[in-house]
Amino acid sequence: MMENTKTYQHAFEELQLLVRKMENAEISVDELAEMIKRATLLIDICKKKVMDTEEEVKILLEKL
Repeated sequence: MMENTKTYQHAFEELQLLVRKMENAEISVDELAEMIKRATLLIDICKKKVMDTEEEVKILLEKL
């Protein structure tokens, strides 16, 4: 389920943190699997926010 209330900035910052943890820490396979699941959700949130914003800008520009 996508967290629609999370801002792009918050999702992106959390994603960056997860990537740093995966790069720098010794983590178990189970932890890695959970981190990847979370990262996938965060990427989806960011992608949706960007696509929604692009659509909104397009509509606004058409009104000009």
